[in-house]
Amino acid sequence: MKKAYLLILFISTITLSASAQLKKASVNDLAFMAGKWALKHEWGDMEEFWGQPMGDNMVSTFRCVKDGKVVFYEFMAIEQSDSIPVMKLRHFNKGSIGWEDKDKPYLMPVIKLAKNEVVFESLDKAVLITYKRISPLKMDCILDEKGKDGKWKRDVFAYTLSK
Repeated sequence: MKKAYLLILFISTITLSASAQLKKASVNDLAFMAGKWALKHEWGDMEEFWGQPMGDNMVSTFRCVKDGKVVFYEFMAIEQSDSIPVMKLRHFNKGSIGWEDKDKPYLMPVIKLAKNEVVFESLDKAVLITYKRISPLKMDCILDEKGKDGKWKRDVFAYTLSK
C-alpha cells in the first residue's frame, strides 16, 4: 500500500513538473502575433504593431489615444535567450518620458507556448500577458495583474487586424 502511494506521488510530481516547464522555444514560434492590430477600448483607441521575427528578435510598438491625445506608448522587444524568448517592455508617457529606469526594461520570459498562443510572465510573477490568435483577423491580448491586495484583475484587449 505504501509503495503504491509513493509511486502515485512520484508520478504526480513528475507530471506536474513536466507541465510547469516550457520546452525550448524560438522567437520564430511567435510569428502568429505579427500584424497591425487595433481596437476601441474604454482607455482609448489602441494600436499595436508586431513585426515578423527577424533573426533572434521581434519588435512591437503600441499606442493608446483618447480624445485625440496620447495616453501612453509601449515599445516591446522579444529577444531569444539561450532557450526561450524574453519580452523586454518599456512604457512611455507623452513626450517619450519613460516609466522604467533606462537600463532596466520590464522583463517577461515566455512560460507557456501553444499553437497561436503565448504567455509571458513578469519576473515577480505579478503580471501575465497572453497573446492568443483567435482567427486570421482576431487576436486577444490578455493582461492579468495581481493587485497589492493579492487579487488578480483581468483586462482582455480584443484586437482586429487592420490595414
